[in-house]
Amino acid sequence: MTGVSPAQIAALRERETEIYTKARPKTRAALEQGTHFLDGVPMHWMKDWPQPFPMLVAKAQGANLTDIDGITLDDFCLGDTGSMFGHSPEPVARAIMEQATNGLTYMLPTVAALEVGDLLSRTFGDMRWQIATTATDANRFALRVARAVTGRAKVLVFNGCYHGTIDDAMVVRTDGKTVNRPGLVGQVNDLSQTAVSCEFNDLAMVEEALAQGDIAAILTEPVMTNSCMVLPDAGFHEGLRELATRFGALLIIDETHTISSGLGGYTRVHGLDPDIFVVGKCVAGGMPTAVWGLAPHVAHAFAETEKTRDAGHSGMGTTLSANPMQFACLRATLSEVMTPANYAHMERGAARLVDGLSRAITAAGLPWHAVRVGARVEFICAPEPLRNGAEAAEAHASELEAAVHAALLNRGVLIAPFHNMMLVSPVTTDAQIDRLVAAFTDVTKDLTQ
Repeated sequence: MTGVSPAQIAALRERETEIYTKARPKTRAALEQGTHFLDGVPMHWMKDWPQPFPMLVAKAQGANLTDIDGITLDDFCLGDTGSMFGHSPEPVARAIMEQATNGLTYMLPTVAALEVGDLLSRTFGDMRWQIATTATDANRFALRVARAVTGRAKVLVFNGCYHGTIDDAMVVRTDGKTVNRPGLVGQVNDLSQTAVSCEFNDLAMVEEALAQGDIAAILTEPVMTNSCMVLPDAGFHEGLRELATRFGALLIIDETHTISSGLGGYTRVHGLDPDIFVVGKCVAGGMPTAVWGLAPHVAHAFAETEKTRDAGHSGMGTTLSANPMQFACLRATLSEVMTPANYAHMERGAARLVDGLSRAITAAGLPWHAVRVGARVEFICAPEPLRNGAEAAEAHASELEAAVHAALLNRGVLIAPFHNMMLVSPVTTDAQIDRLVAAFTDVTKDLTQ
């Protein structure tokens, strides 16, 4: 289906593994000394890269990353969106240094916090905001609000979605039924009791689920990511808005990846109308931060439910969230980094990238295609645009993609490890984009010889 034989994939992977290993004696020696981390790494997904052993980073600046063997890469992964505006943007680095001498956390707001609230509404729309540390936390809190306001238990998510590690989204649609995702660690609950999985772009399926009357919220990305990119059909988001309103459910838009779409995210660029808005990762320039906002009518409804809630722990909030360092970085990012000029640069570069990848795919005669949403680009090992999570799962060619990733890295280019995502930052140059296209062209030729 991918146009590449297993033998070609295996041969490429073997060659690239040998090249990578020979080039990194310092990294290999350091790792061979052993660590006290579980499975050798501080976070398990650090071993999900296709290399035989992880890189050890010495420095990252702008759109480049250098490992301890002195090898510098053009970075199009950018922390899987966390550093979408480049590594250590100067305004954010300056804000960190200034705040560091004035305290890191004290569970009280600052003047900067007040300014951030205004900046958030100017950037993303009129909302009543709260600060979290990760988008996972923000989505978790948003769902608590939705359930409190509606008095309903379930959330509707889309098959193949990604909303961090909240349990509610860890379901898939199999044989027409919602079931737990395979592979979940220590999962003991039947998640179908609180979640319903539908297919993206299928409004009839969404309507049927909402008609049951037990769904508190629809939780969706504007574009499905982290699963092979799936674009919305024309009218899909308008349909979601109408159905949510008709059946009394709230619409939660999670822009943690699609903030790449333009200033204000996909929601502002395309005029979406969420009841709750969530964004994380790069919103504070790479400082662990997420924000979630309630539309005024939802904020009012939530305030009314708070009047009747029993005294006790709300189950929301974490001690280090809304710390002054987050506000310093949010203010710097929203006012100096997340600018129309920077987004225009990112759009131009991403258009250049997707055109170059598409030309390489055509020249190699491969049944693949490339897709773009704002500054976010992916190549997909399937001939046609995808419409839902089921099609995305079929298009995900893990062995082939791992071989391509490894080959790109040995040619000086880093892309995201979990899928085929590439980001263009405000500091990514045309020369870097052209090097990525040249490397991708070389790899596709290798695969088709």
